[in-house]
Amino acid sequence: MQRETRIRRRPKPPDVRGLVRTILKWFRRNARDLPWRRTRDPYAVWVSEIMLQQTQVKTAIPYWERWMRELPNLQSLARARRPKILKLWEALGYYTRARNLHEAAKLLVRERSGRFPTAFDDVLALPGVGRYTAGAICSIAYNQPTPVLDGNVTRLLSRVFGTGSALASALWPLAEQLVRTAADEPPRGRRNCADLNQALMELGAVTCTPRHPRCPECPFKRHCAASGDPAQHSAAFQEKRPKPTRKHVVAFVVERNGRFLVQQRPAKVVNGQLWEFPNAEVGAGPAACQRAIRGLFGWRGRKVEGLLSMKHSITRYRITLDVYRLTVGQHPIRLGTRARWCSQRQLRRLAFSSAHRRIIDCLQGDAESHPLAT
Repeated sequence: MQRETRIRRRPKPPDVRGLVRTILKWFRRNARDLPWRRTRDPYAVWVSEIMLQQTQVKTAIPYWERWMRELPNLQSLARARRPKILKLWEALGYYTRARNLHEAAKLLVRERSGRFPTAFDDVLALPGVGRYTAGAICSIAYNQPTPVLDGNVTRLLSRVFGTGSALASALWPLAEQLVRTAADEPPRGRRNCADLNQALMELGAVTCTPRHPRCPECPFKRHCAASGDPAQHSAAFQEKRPKPTRKHVVAFVVERNGRFLVQQRPAKVVNGQLWEFPNAEVGAGPAACQRAIRGLFGWRGRKVEGLLSMKHSITRYRITLDVYRLTVGQHPIRLGTRARWCSQRQLRRLAFSSAHRRIIDCLQGDAESHPLAT
C-alpha cells in the first residue's frame, strides 16, 4: 500500500486591501503602549525615530522621556549647548544622531521660525533623515500616505509576499501601495496611514522576527507565503556581519590631589566630542602598559594599580579594555591640548562613552568591577 504524500499548498497571493484591514485591526488591539505614540507632535515623533535608529525600543524609552523633559521643543533644542545634548545621549551610542538633531533644530529655527516641516521632501532634507525616517515622521505625525521600509518591514513583506530576501528597492512600491490603500479605508477621519506603518514595524519587530518567527500568532498566517516553512526563516533573513576585529586598549585613571585627568575626543571621529580617560591601543606582553605610559605622558611610571578590565564593542571592533590607576603626585607629565583635571563631581557632568562611564562608576563604587592582577 502506497503512503499518501501530503503536499503543502502555497497560500493564494495576498489581497492588499484585505491585508491592510487585517493588520489595522490587529494593531489597534495589540499595539504596545509607547510614550511617543501618545502624541502627534512632529518634534517628539522625530526625536523618537532618530533614537530608534540602531537602538531597541526598551533602551530608547527612558532616553526619549528624559530628552523631552529637558528639551521639549525645537527652540529649546536649538538653544541647548552641545555638551548638554551629548550628556542626554550618553551611552546610547551612534552620537552622530544627536549632533544631527542639534544641527537640524538650529536650521529649522533659523530658516523656518522653529516650525517643523510638513512636506515629505522638506523632512527628508534634514540632517540625519533618510527615506524611511521621513516616511515614518510624515505618516505618524501628519497621517500622510508615505511608506516606510526598515529591516523589520523588509523581512515581513518579503515573507508575506514570497519574495525571499528581496532588495529594498523592489519592496518600496509595495510598501507605498499598502499605505495608500490604508489612506482610502473608511472612515477617513481615522489615522489609517499612521496606524498602518506602525503596525508593519510592530509586527516585524515582535512577531515576524529573524530567527524564530511566531507564525501562529501572526494575523497574516493564512496569507503568508513563508508561514510554517522553516526554510523561509533561516539564512536569507539573517544579517551577514563582517568578521570582528579584536583590539587591546589600556586606559589610565591618573589622579593628582583628588582630581582626575580626562581628555575630549576630536569632533570628527567615533564618539567625537565625548570625554574619556587617557588611553592607547597596545599589543600583548607585560611591557605594553609601560610603553603606553611613556607614549601618553612622557613619563616612566614605576607602579600602576589594576583597577578594571572589561570587554565592549564599537561597530565591528571587539575591544578588551584594561584600566589602571596611576597616582602622579607633583611629578610633571605631558598633557594633551584637550585634557583637563576634574573632580569626581565634575566627571559626572561630562558626557563619556559607555565604557569610560563604567570607569567612573567603578571609582565611585556604583558598579561591580573585575580587578586586574597587579
